[in-house]
Amino acid sequence: MGLMDFDSVGLFLLIVVGSSLAQWPGFQQGMDPIRFLQQQTPSFAARPAVQSPQASAFFRLPVIRPTRVEPWKLQEPGSSQSKQLMQAPMAPLTWHFPVVPEEPHQPAVPFELRVPNPAQSIAAQCGESSVHVEVKKDFFGTGQPVNPSFLSLGGCAAVGENPEAQVFIFEYELQACGSSLTMTEDELVYEFTLFYTPEALVGTPIVRTDAAAVGIECHYSRLHNVSSSVLMPSWLPFAATKVAEDVLVFFLKLMTDDWMFERPANQYFLGQVLKLEASVKQYNHVPLRIFVDGCVATAVPDINSAPRYSFIENHGCLVDGKLTGSTSSFMRRVQNDKLHFHLETFRFQHANSGLVYITCALKAVMASTPISPENKACSFANGWLSADDNDQVCMCCDTTCGSSRKGEALSDSGLVSEGKASIGPIVVSN
Repeated sequence: MGLMDFDSVGLFLLIVVGSSLAQWPGFQQGMDPIRFLQQQTPSFAARPAVQSPQASAFFRLPVIRPTRVEPWKLQEPGSSQSKQLMQAPMAPLTWHFPVVPEEPHQPAVPFELRVPNPAQSIAAQCGESSVHVEVKKDFFGTGQPVNPSFLSLGGCAAVGENPEAQVFIFEYELQACGSSLTMTEDELVYEFTLFYTPEALVGTPIVRTDAAAVGIECHYSRLHNVSSSVLMPSWLPFAATKVAEDVLVFFLKLMTDDWMFERPANQYFLGQVLKLEASVKQYNHVPLRIFVDGCVATAVPDINSAPRYSFIENHGCLVDGKLTGSTSSFMRRVQNDKLHFHLETFRFQHANSGLVYITCALKAVMASTPISPENKACSFANGWLSADDNDQVCMCCDTTCGSSRKGEALSDSGLVSEGKASIGPIVVSN
């Protein structure tokens, strides 16, 4: 390349630089461009350009070195972000997504599934030619009476009910109600089935009881008289035979204040109240109702000793309330085979020991037997009141209530068994 060529390049560069600097503030026509740039800022420093050896003696172009610019200086003067960066550092972010709280764990709870006990709700009495069946209205022992239309004895409906004993009554011939006869070497056995068939509750498709079928049997002995004497039929009902064979067990207990359990201690103070429960264990008998015919308190176990205090007499009249003005009384009966009564504590006047023994005469009658002056439980509180909601039978407590029925038939008085029960010693302190 010749000298003219380099001159042409230099001239072109000067023209280009001059045209760019013409727009620079302060640059005037006729100024030296190189010197003007060096005077404006120290950032424009001349650095040797990389040139060929032939061009090194002619012209060196200025190299503009960019200075470091902080990022915040690039923001507009009015921006909020630049103001925040210049004033102070931002606070750290503390917000976080909400966390679902954990449910507390339930502690271990002791639990035992209680299996219901079968209810003793059916009793049968076999006659010479018929069967008498009594079914408790509370058939399942849950406290809820069942619908009698759901009950049948082999398809035969109940013939009546006893409101006092709370039972439905079935009474039919031995050959009726789908009975079957089985003959063994010693017995004739008539078999019946009592059915309970519930229907859906009105307006719903549900039931709350299960269907049930209970077998009932009447056994009759086949033994017969082979002598030449006249044969007199003398079959006894099976139920009556079992009553004669079994011995009922009577109980007299001191109870806790809630009547739930037998009281574990026999110590009392004057002013406290004895809570007593008379009961009978009926086993396989027809439903029974218990009565306290009389009670005597003594200072020693012998009921014929003195001093002696009779506080229940005249076939179930609790006279302590009338004689002493105490609150002693029978509780309203809630179970036929149990009877509760209160007795205010007392001591015998000349007995320093403070011991009291109580002996009661108890009797059990068939639950279907009506309440009577001889089968009653009466207390005195501004008049005589019955524990069985039949105050009329208590009117005789101020006179004489009937007479002994030991010589009468079982079916007349309903009496099944009599017995005695005692508790003591009861320690009564001042």
